[in-house]
Amino acid sequence: MSHPGATPEPRSINRRSLLRGAAIAGAGAAIYPVLNRVPAAAAAATSGSYTIRYDQARRQTIKGLGFEIQSDSIGSGNDGLPDTVSGVPYDLTSSERTRFYRDMLMAGRSDRGFRYCRLALGLYYRGLDSTQKHMRGRYPGQTAQLADMIEQTGIEGISAEYWSPAPGWKSNNSYIGGTLKSFAPADLDALGDAMAGDLDYLSSRGVPISMWGLQNEPRFSTPYSSCAYDTEQYRKTFAAVAPKIRAKYPNAQIMADSLDGWGGEIGKALKADPDALKYVDAWTYHRIGADSSDQMTKDFTSGAAGKPVYNNEFEYLDNRTSDVRTVNTAQSIMNWMVFQDSPTWFWLHALKPTTNAEAPGYSLGFWRPPGDTDFSHFPDIPVGHWDYNPQNWNGVAGFVKYMPWDSVRYAVDESARLGDQRIMAWKTPQGKPVLAVTNRSATDSFTYTVDTQTAAAFEGHRYGPTTNNQNLGTRTGPQLTLTLPPLSIEFWVRA
Repeated sequence: MSHPGATPEPRSINRRSLLRGAAIAGAGAAIYPVLNRVPAAAAAATSGSYTIRYDQARRQTIKGLGFEIQSDSIGSGNDGLPDTVSGVPYDLTSSERTRFYRDMLMAGRSDRGFRYCRLALGLYYRGLDSTQKHMRGRYPGQTAQLADMIEQTGIEGISAEYWSPAPGWKSNNSYIGGTLKSFAPADLDALGDAMAGDLDYLSSRGVPISMWGLQNEPRFSTPYSSCAYDTEQYRKTFAAVAPKIRAKYPNAQIMADSLDGWGGEIGKALKADPDALKYVDAWTYHRIGADSSDQMTKDFTSGAAGKPVYNNEFEYLDNRTSDVRTVNTAQSIMNWMVFQDSPTWFWLHALKPTTNAEAPGYSLGFWRPPGDTDFSHFPDIPVGHWDYNPQNWNGVAGFVKYMPWDSVRYAVDESARLGDQRIMAWKTPQGKPVLAVTNRSATDSFTYTVDTQTAAAFEGHRYGPTTNNQNLGTRTGPQLTLTLPPLSIEFWVRA
C-alpha cells in the first residue's frame, strides 16, 4: 500500500448515482454536458510551442485545493443513512490515520497540502441535540477527530455545507427528503440563529470555518440527506440566514448555489436581489465527471457579477474511473483556473469505504471498515487500513504537492489551444516557477517546446494512471523540450 497501483474492481453499479447524473444533465442542459463521458481526441497534433509570460502581470492567486471527508456512514449506492458508526478518521488505526494525513491530505509535503475540507452537515455530520434543531457529532469523538485531522495536516478550515438542516426544521422531520416546515420570516430568522450555532459548536471545538453553503444541490430530493428548495424558497432562506453567518464569521466565504452557480434559476434570483447578492462571495458549480474542455468553451464567468466561480464537487458518477479520466481530472483543475480564473477546485471524497458501490468513481482512496469481512474485493486492504484509488488520485496528487497555497498563475502563449494537451504555469509564494503539462491522448506522444524565460534548471515529475511522482531528472532552461507519452501529466519545478 505504499504506492498507487491498479484500481480494484467495483462491487456493483451504482444505479442511484446514474439516475442522479441523468437528472442533473436533464435539468441543467444549458450548463451541464453529458456526464462521465470523455470524448476521443478531435485533433491529431503531436507538438506545440509555448511561452510562459512571467514578464506580464500575474493572472490570479490560487488559494489551494479541497476535498470532502466521509466522517459517517451512508448506504451503498447512496441509499439511506445507516445506524452503523463508520467513517474516517474514526475507522482507521492510529498508524493509518498518520499515513492518511501525511501521504494523501498533505501529499507527502513537509508543510501542508489540501487547504479546505468539505464537511457535509446533516449527512456525514448528522448528530443532534435534544431539540432536533442543532447539529452535533453523532458518535463520541467525531468532532474531536475532525479537529485533530485539521490540526495534524494544517488544513485551513472546513467548507461547512448543509445536505439537510436538522430534522426539527424539516417538513417531514427527517434528514431525507422534504423541505423546510416554514418560510415565515420569524422561522427563517430562528433557522439562521441555529445554523450560526452549528458553526459555533464546530469552531469552538477546533474545527475552523473557511466556507459556508446553505444547501448542497438544492433542486434535488435524494434517498440520502437532502432538502429541496424552489427558487423563491432558496432566495428567501439565503437572504435571512447569510447575514447571520456573515456577522458571526466575517472571514468565511459564503457560496451559492452548489450546483448551477449564477447560471441557474436560483443564481439568477440571487443576482436580482441586491440585499441577497451582497452576501454571495462565490458561485459554486458541480461539473461532475465533465470533459475538461468544457472550461475552454463554455461561459462560467460573464454573469458572475465580479465574484469568483469554481467547481466544489468533481467525481465520476458511474462507479468507475479510467486511464483517460486520470488526465481529464488533472485538466479539469487546470482549465477551471486558466479559463475561469477559479481560486480553488474540489474533488469529492478523500476516502470511501470498501463497502460502498460508488467508491471507485467517487474517491481518491479506499478504506476497509470493521464490518467489511468480504476480502473477495479489495483483498490487499486490511481492516482499519486504506489504499489509493490511483486513477483518481494520480490526477490530483501533483497539484497538491507542487502547487502550494497562494501560488500565483501567469499566462502562457500557446501556438494552438488544444483540448487534449494543456499547460498551466505558476510561481510558488517563494517565487519558484512551476509548470504543469498534460497529454490526454491515449495513443500518441506530444512534444512541448516551452520558453520558460529563465536559464535555471527544472526538475521533472510524472504522473499517470499507474505512475505517481516519477522522477524525470533535470532540464535547463530557458527552453525546455518535453515529450509526454500518452496519458501523462508532468510537473516541472525550478530546482
